[in-house]
Amino acid sequence: MINKIISFSIKNKALIGLMTLGLIIGGIFSISKVPLDAMPDITNNQVLVITTAPNLGTEDIEQFVTYQVELAVANLPDVTEIRSISRFGLSVVTIVFKERAGTYLPRQLVSEALAEVKQKIPEGFGEPFIAPISTGLGEIYQYTLEVHPDFDTIYDDMELRTIQDWIVKRQMAMVSGVVEVNSFGGRGKQYEVSINPDKLRSMGLTISDVFNALEENNQNTGGAYIEKNFQANFIRGEGLMRSLDDIKNTLVANIDGQPIFIRDVAEVNYGSFVRYGAFTKNGKGEAVGGIVMMLKGENSNDVIKAVKERITLIQKSLPEGVVIKPFLDRSKLIKSTTSTVAENLSLGALIVIFVLVIFLGNLRGGLIVASTIPLALLFAFIMMNIFGVWANLMSLGALDFGILVDGAVIIVESMIFYLHKKNLIGTKLDQSKRNEIAYSSASKMMNSAFFGQLIILIVFIPVLALQGVEGKMFIPMAMTFGFAVLGVVVLCLTYIPMMASLFLQPPKTDKKSWGDKLIGLLEKIYSPMIDWALKRSRIVIAIAVALLISGGFLFTRMGAEFIPKLDEGDFAFQAFLKPGTSLTEVIKTSTRLEQIVLENFPDEIESVQSRIGVADLPMDPMPIDIADIFVILNPQEEWTKADSKEELIDKVKEKVSVLAGINFEFTQPIEMRFNELLTGIREDVAVKLYGDDLEMLADKAEEISGLISGIDGVAGLKAEATRGLPQITVNYNRNKLGLYNLTIKDLNTIIESAFSGGVAGSIYEGERMFDLVVRLDEEHRTSIDDIRNLFVNLPDGNQIPLKEVAEISYQQGPMQISRDNTNRRTYVGINVEGRDVKSLVEEIQRTLDEKLVLPTGYYIRYGGAFENLERASKRLSLVVPLALALIFMLVFFAIKSLKQTLMIYVAIPFAAVGGVFSLFFRDMPFSISAGVGFIVLFGVAVLNGLVLISGFNELKEEGKLQINEIIKKGSIRRIRPILLTASTDILGFLPMAISTSAGAEVQRPLATVVIGGMLTSTLLTLIVLPILYKFVESEKNDRRLPRIGKVGLPAIFIITLFIFSGRVEAQDSPITLQQAIERAYEKYPSIKAASLEVDKQKALKATAYELGTTSIYTGKEEVSNNSLGIQNKIGIEQSNIDVFGIFAKSNLYNAKNQQAMSGMNLAEYELARDVSLAWYNAVFAKKQWLLFKQLDTLYAAFQKAAELRYKTQATSKIEYLSAAAKYKELQVNIKKAESRYLATLQLLNQYLLYPKAVDVNIQNLEGHVFNNSSESDSLDGSPLLNYYSTGVDVAELAWKAEKSNILPKFSLGYKVQAVDGNSGFYGWEAGISVPLVFFSQSGKNKASKIDFQIVGQQYEQAQLELSAVYNQQISRLNALSQVIDYYQTEALPLADEQIEASKLAYRLGNIDYIQFIQNVEAAIDTKQGFLMQQAEYFELSAQLKYLTGK
Repeated sequence: MINKIISFSIKNKALIGLMTLGLIIGGIFSISKVPLDAMPDITNNQVLVITTAPNLGTEDIEQFVTYQVELAVANLPDVTEIRSISRFGLSVVTIVFKERAGTYLPRQLVSEALAEVKQKIPEGFGEPFIAPISTGLGEIYQYTLEVHPDFDTIYDDMELRTIQDWIVKRQMAMVSGVVEVNSFGGRGKQYEVSINPDKLRSMGLTISDVFNALEENNQNTGGAYIEKNFQANFIRGEGLMRSLDDIKNTLVANIDGQPIFIRDVAEVNYGSFVRYGAFTKNGKGEAVGGIVMMLKGENSNDVIKAVKERITLIQKSLPEGVVIKPFLDRSKLIKSTTSTVAENLSLGALIVIFVLVIFLGNLRGGLIVASTIPLALLFAFIMMNIFGVWANLMSLGALDFGILVDGAVIIVESMIFYLHKKNLIGTKLDQSKRNEIAYSSASKMMNSAFFGQLIILIVFIPVLALQGVEGKMFIPMAMTFGFAVLGVVVLCLTYIPMMASLFLQPPKTDKKSWGDKLIGLLEKIYSPMIDWALKRSRIVIAIAVALLISGGFLFTRMGAEFIPKLDEGDFAFQAFLKPGTSLTEVIKTSTRLEQIVLENFPDEIESVQSRIGVADLPMDPMPIDIADIFVILNPQEEWTKADSKEELIDKVKEKVSVLAGINFEFTQPIEMRFNELLTGIREDVAVKLYGDDLEMLADKAEEISGLISGIDGVAGLKAEATRGLPQITVNYNRNKLGLYNLTIKDLNTIIESAFSGGVAGSIYEGERMFDLVVRLDEEHRTSIDDIRNLFVNLPDGNQIPLKEVAEISYQQGPMQISRDNTNRRTYVGINVEGRDVKSLVEEIQRTLDEKLVLPTGYYIRYGGAFENLERASKRLSLVVPLALALIFMLVFFAIKSLKQTLMIYVAIPFAAVGGVFSLFFRDMPFSISAGVGFIVLFGVAVLNGLVLISGFNELKEEGKLQINEIIKKGSIRRIRPILLTASTDILGFLPMAISTSAGAEVQRPLATVVIGGMLTSTLLTLIVLPILYKFVESEKNDRRLPRIGKVGLPAIFIITLFIFSGRVEAQDSPITLQQAIERAYEKYPSIKAASLEVDKQKALKATAYELGTTSIYTGKEEVSNNSLGIQNKIGIEQSNIDVFGIFAKSNLYNAKNQQAMSGMNLAEYELARDVSLAWYNAVFAKKQWLLFKQLDTLYAAFQKAAELRYKTQATSKIEYLSAAAKYKELQVNIKKAESRYLATLQLLNQYLLYPKAVDVNIQNLEGHVFNNSSESDSLDGSPLLNYYSTGVDVAELAWKAEKSNILPKFSLGYKVQAVDGNSGFYGWEAGISVPLVFFSQSGKNKASKIDFQIVGQQYEQAQLELSAVYNQQISRLNALSQVIDYYQTEALPLADEQIEASKLAYRLGNIDYIQFIQNVEAAIDTKQGFLMQQAEYFELSAQLKYLTGK
């Protein structure tokens, strides 16, 4: 097939030329259509639900809003994570969906859920809404409204905010790709009625009267129309307020004939809404701006262009003196990163072309090979446009033209070698001869080249299996590289042979070119090296194994990080003020910070902006005591006080640290937003602490901060501010409210209206609409006394101050409450500097494990970049072996020799060692970028070995040379293509490895790994591989490896695997039920067996692809005495190829796999039930034992008292003997109870498999019981029913698979023939087989259908039985719950009281020993009865958990 394509291309040069021209035109067109951005959008698929209720406290927001929203969305399909933040007046819930759910379906599902939530949230507590469809890359353009100095007195921040909201924001609507313009800064304009409460009270009026007056005197109406003089005169009542005077002249009441107007009781002026955020710029105080947010999935480059065009138009409509000035423009970053990519690709291409021309020694040949570079790139752009792959730093950053041209190099070098033969030098070949040489060289080398390119192409397939952040980062890279390699494969089959036959000619003289001279020099150096290596093979192998072992050791000591940070050019930092700091104080502080930065670094910094708190649309729920400060830098050549960005940041840190009481955290604008959107945390690493009590969480977070603050590498440390919010709390006295006939609702409304302001309507200024707000005047809104002295009207018309019915005081409240997956949590955020993330987190873990003590129910998890690293590392542990397996298969198909495949495969660990050493010498930790570099390297590394071994095999087939001569001649013959491909690969990546431009941080580890790996891999190919070939192929050595080789090969393959191991630690005694279940999951054989069953079904899936049986045969036909006839030299036939049955059988095995997984789930629930029952039995036995031990003290005292009374002759000896007998009886009971307890522990340990029995924790037992709060659809999640359900699916698909057996099957055959002794003939055959008699198969089909129906009936029976058992047990559980409640509230306290009273009465002599024993035994019976009822309750709970899967 390959040879036919090559032959066709050489013969049809014009057609190939036209196709190449079409490729160029299509590629140029696609370049203009492919979306462009700086980096991939790694934001997960999330929906933000925002609720604003400006007057609600943090705990109220959590309880009435956040919890309700979380509960409503928790069970939506494809939800993977729920995060929330509740703070004063704001709730933000982030729901993360699986990527497969798409963009719009999750929003639809959440929207439907919110429709129900809105009914559950009390009126006035806010209404949840969904944030716009945007991502971490959505904030593409941020700007401010600047005022010319001549107009400073005209435009204040309120006027600018009005311009922003009603001119800029409105005109930005309908810009393609823009989903929202988020305003920030300035005071939003309102019409404010500032009431003087003294005047109001003196006139006997209330705030409600003012409200009613404003609402009733601010409306228009219509009265249809009157027909007059043949016209319809429409009636319109004009009563809307239009100005401040209209409001002032509004009547409130008429008292004794005297009208009271608004102006008599209040001041009317322009006010502003209560702000929870602000914006300052360049140390000049408050400013106004906006964030243009891009729709998810849009082309950011195109959207920014459209935004800039619209901004230009908007500028013309702005008032004189007002200018829109951007401060964060994504196009700058796109330009810098794309210029980095373009620069690296251009330099790489030039270096590769130079090396090609030098090594090939043929200018035309070098240019032909080099021309594949732009053509392959254009092909890649065409495919990117088709498949929707974006052009960015990651997708284009890994393209190495050296790797791409490897196949073309091999083909062209082979033809040049032919043309340099002595009999051709000086001749001018005609076209047919050149065609023949081109075909011969291309077809001969294309096998190695094709499989080499296929290996490089296939090795990227596992990268497509990456998930999460790393998947979004590297999948586009793998696809782009794969597209380019695919283009090169097509070009090598068509374009390269055509161009070689057209332009390459033999040299005119035998004078050596510079390339020949260079290769000759290298051959002279290499020849004695290979001679020495063949003679000292054991030493060479020993050195190689030592290198591998040292590389493997070095890798285990190497640190790790997720992905190197991308330099965005500018930087940002956060300023954290004391929790509860006022907005005015934060504005002053941020302004001072901006002044300090600009005064000290005027040449380095262009502008400084501070965003405080939340914007108009609170997608970033930040408190008002935190400021995001964006520092926009000048070009670096203008800098005078710093040589690098890192140095500048250090100096800025030093300067701003003079302000006391402020903590700082330095990062970058996009990085900061990405971190928060992905994990809810802005820092690199987060120590997350989960628990219930907010105070305990805050205390432990501070303790964690103290423990880890001194660890090396911790650059910035911040414990989440969860407490310290200053609050004025109004606690109502309900008795006094009843006395005065007042309601809390009315009082809350009065307080809210007086201080927050109540909206009494709207005022229209043309199209603009502003709220009309009523509140107390500024003078009466300054202190706590204003609240205390707020007068309230009584139903009888009198008034009293609020302090008469409520206690009003200062109290601290929670700043914010964060939740992960409906659990409360806080965190300590850590920014890493000068150290890799993995080793830092490991040290933090060791420190906290040793020194931190957590209460029961509290636990720690690690998040941020470390969480991503852990997930990606686990994924790589699957991806890398898969890549290695694919490489092995392809090399084997190319060589068709297992021994030689293993030889070539050894290049992989050698390449890996080079990559590890190169990372070590450049002081780079292992990262996901480096991991992908290793995957690329493994594919490239085997190509040179493939070329060398194929050369050896060619010489061996000639049969003219000894093994040493074959190796020496073959190695020298192939040194040019090997060094050529290796040098182009290395030098093609060199610009990326040494680049310092924007975005190069992500490319450097990948390029470093490939360069280092190719160096050691090439050394292996030229030195070690010939030795291994000699060991394997030499008959003198009897095909045995030397002893060191036998030791070395296992080491080689061990080092190729990245082994990720964890530590197994035994649980300390006593253990909880959850710990026992988790231990059983790890150790119990039934779970392992179920897991193996899942693996078995996965393995059986391959049997769905039934490709029939293969027959190989030879023979003759039509033979006579005078005729040789037709000889079938060799034939191959594939029969019974079941194509039509693949789909049905594949579905069947998928269903069986699901059934196995359901079976594993069922086994886990069964084990959890059995462990729970054993654990509860142990708890019951332990409690009984402890009860008897408690009685031991009681009866010992009773015996002593009886003995004393006997000795003082107060009682008879009978009483003393009875007391002694009771005590001894108790001792026997204690031993029996202890024995029973130890026996139950042994039964429990049969599931846990600890070396010795452990104790059980009997605290917080109620936390493990079955939750019976919701009885609807209780069996929907039943693991048993799920298992039966999968059985129904299997039976149905088995029926369909059986029916597919009636479909036809195919047969294919091919044979090589000789007719009458003449070779060159071949034959082929294709057939189809169809069963003619269907009786047997029809019976099987019917039986399978009946099986399906039987399983369905069994499923229905199981449903009925389980439902009956469930109803019975739930009824018993409810009854027991009431019994236990009776014991706990009444019986047990009475029993304790009875025992204490009996002890006292006996000591005083009020009762005798018989009454004492009777009373105590009655109390003991009560306690034992409680234990038995509790044990039954817990057992029922375990059974119900198993039945329902809850």
